[in-house]
Amino acid sequence: MPNLDNSGILIYAQLTRENYIHTVFFELLDKAKELAKKLGSVDVNAVIFTTPGLIDEYKESFKNKGVNKVFYFEDNKLKDYSTEYYSKLMVDLVGVIKPEILLIGATNQGRDLAPRVSSALATGLTADCIDLDINEKGQLAATRPTFGGQLMATILCKTYPQMATVRPNVFKINQEDSFVETEFVSCPVNLVGMKNHVRLLEFKKTVDSIINDLDSAEVIVTGGKGLKNEKGFELLRRFASSIGASVGATRGAVEMGLAPSCIQVGQTGKTVHPKVYIACGVSGAIQHTVGMENSDYIIAINNDENAPIFDIADCGIVGDVFEILPEFIKK
Repeated sequence: MPNLDNSGILIYAQLTRENYIHTVFFELLDKAKELAKKLGSVDVNAVIFTTPGLIDEYKESFKNKGVNKVFYFEDNKLKDYSTEYYSKLMVDLVGVIKPEILLIGATNQGRDLAPRVSSALATGLTADCIDLDINEKGQLAATRPTFGGQLMATILCKTYPQMATVRPNVFKINQEDSFVETEFVSCPVNLVGMKNHVRLLEFKKTVDSIINDLDSAEVIVTGGKGLKNEKGFELLRRFASSIGASVGATRGAVEMGLAPSCIQVGQTGKTVHPKVYIACGVSGAIQHTVGMENSDYIIAINNDENAPIFDIADCGIVGDVFEILPEFIKK
């Protein structure tokens, strides 16, 4: 592996189970290009782990996107995600190219990989960020909710690389091409003597995740404590079905047992960015709004005219969801 001390930004390009580059990479890429300009137009690079012969399938995805170099590791041992293998190779790469900033998507995989890498590098990690910037001293300023979502904290890292994980759907993808000559760099896979202590036997999606994929939903109907009981949530599901929407829930609704945690939206759940977000019986606490405030159009239904949700809603309906939703279903 060539010694390329570029002090740039490195982004982890995660592959999905279907062998697509996870969309969070492209979200991070556009934000990284903004950060790179503030740092004096430093390089923005990517790292990807794949099996032999597949890198050619991904080259078009990186080209004309503003990526300077793509560092890729190819080995049959990398077919399924491995904490041991991936973190070891990531640490090897960082030791050679010495990036100033390392960004990883806060997916299930990213949340497992990032702390392992930061620990091995003896550097700090700001997790589950909702914004990134460069401060006046040229440091990465990573913002995340804190104190149970009551406050936003901007955190600086004293050591390098400065690491952060960022939730999917926090940043929008810029569809415009960015013409940069992308170089693909093959990296040696040095896993001699290493054992993988966890082996994937089978992968099954839950019924909820198959039917109700919030990450890609264009319309989401979310229920809060105001739905009161299972009958209220069943009404919500009927409404969502009638307009072809996915169903979400607040933490309060999940804690009441009205919905599974896999559809929770907010600080401790998913961050979503649909075209239309309909909040039913949702008060609008910051723990929830940090997960949906970037929706293109927000509609709120609540019987409390002073509910905080109306502060960010584009359209607000003050009334009883148990009276309003049946009328919507009829329409």
